[in-house]
Amino acid sequence: MDALIPFLTADFLGKPAWVWLSFAGIVVALLAFDLGVLHKDDHEIGVRESLMLSAGYISVALLFGAWVWWYLGAQSGMDYYTAFMIEKSLSMDNVFVIALIFSFFAIPRQYQHRVLFWGILGVIVLRALMIGLGATLVSQFSWVLYLFGAFLIFTGVKMWIIADHMPDIASNPLLKFLKRRMRVTDGLRGNAFWVRENDPATGRLERYATPLLLALVLVEFIDLVFAVDSVPAIFAITTDPFIVYTSNIFAILGLRALYFALAAMIHRFKYLKYALALVLVFIGSKIFLVGIIGKIPPVISLSVTFGLIAGGVLVSLWKTRGQPTAVVPT
Repeated sequence: MDALIPFLTADFLGKPAWVWLSFAGIVVALLAFDLGVLHKDDHEIGVRESLMLSAGYISVALLFGAWVWWYLGAQSGMDYYTAFMIEKSLSMDNVFVIALIFSFFAIPRQYQHRVLFWGILGVIVLRALMIGLGATLVSQFSWVLYLFGAFLIFTGVKMWIIADHMPDIASNPLLKFLKRRMRVTDGLRGNAFWVRENDPATGRLERYATPLLLALVLVEFIDLVFAVDSVPAIFAITTDPFIVYTSNIFAILGLRALYFALAAMIHRFKYLKYALALVLVFIGSKIFLVGIIGKIPPVISLSVTFGLIAGGVLVSLWKTRGQPTAVVPT
């Protein structure tokens, strides 16, 4: 026991190891309960179940933020909540693209949770690598933050210009590469990612990927693309790797749970992209304003971010009132 104490109190990226292990334990417990209890059998997730599951994830995330506020102070607590809101809002775009991927591959709703769940495991690893790299760069080269700021402003302007752009899944370079390099079945094989079938040309038993695996790979790829925007955005709020990573993971966990409630009405949020574009420009501009007017208080950052996102949601719902429900894979 005495030998364990130095390990638990050892510094890791600015925080004691026990703090990171506690967070990891919470995430593992949530995922185990999700897969092992709530969704041990494939079934179609309805709007009510989606909302309840998401409410559970959000409650845990908010309680964790309260603990951060108590343990690390008000500054860290406010940064956590701001980062959580920004990541959750930016991930709304992710939901729209995931819905397109499921529609393209005709993935039934009963198998969509399986793809999203295993996709979470990839997100946890990829975000850790990206945030670790970002934290190292920022700690070694402070001017990297200005690159992040310029990139966010550029991305925000670009998002505003192409807000109505519809991604073309069929032309995705990664999908074309996978189809050239892998044997792919002509349809789903239940909830399997891989199957062994006879090759029509040779008659030999070969390993085939299913469209469910292709959907999983594309979901992971899309998350990586979106992370290029969201991770610098969080670093513009705080350079604390613990706050950046925990807010990222909790936001993504909750949004994946909310996917099934949002997928059918994501078309109602078409103007949210313009609000998100303004959020990115605002966050990027903050970095350059520090040298002019000083650091903007976290409460102002949180208020402006919340106001822009709330405005985008309200305008979207008002402008799209009366529109029919979107068609999603069933």
